[in-house]
Amino acid sequence: MSRIGKAPITVPSGVEVKIQGRQVAVKGPKGELDIEVPGDITVRQDGEVLLVERPDDERQNRALHGLTRSLVNNMVLGVTEGFSKELQIVGVGYRAAAKGTNALELQLGFSHPVNVEAPDGISFDVPEPTRIIVSGTDKQVVGQVAANIRSYRKPEPYKGKGVRYLGEHVARKAGKAAK
Repeated sequence: MSRIGKAPITVPSGVEVKIQGRQVAVKGPKGELDIEVPGDITVRQDGEVLLVERPDDERQNRALHGLTRSLVNNMVLGVTEGFSKELQIVGVGYRAAAKGTNALELQLGFSHPVNVEAPDGISFDVPEPTRIIVSGTDKQVVGQVAANIRSYRKPEPYKGKGVRYLGEHVARKAGKAAK
């Protein structure tokens, strides 16, 4: 049995969970999220706990068991605490500027600024010109937006310039050997 899948999900106070057939909706102080449960997996509420169950040990159901539990748990965490990813900009003249809470203007060494619009439920914070904090309730969307921003100028291996996750190690290469 899946170790992750059989772990119960505790629902904190202030969070409301609605289960209607295959749909699971979670509403909390930071917003609301919903998901359609895949396959034959079932989600049921038992007091202040959510249980994710599978009907049998078929390969597909075993694979979806832990996945579904993680997705539902991330929804509960997202509406209570939220998720965030921090990005760091490295390079001379590379910087970010916030345009409200839902837009960014990035200077990444191109001849033009790169403008990034935040999707619904995502907000940007720029505490300093070389740091960007992407935050929101949906873990998948937060990660995807952060990855999209990073993809505009990935860190290069020679000087390390570009956009990287905070704490990301960039493998450096030696340049041309001078004679």
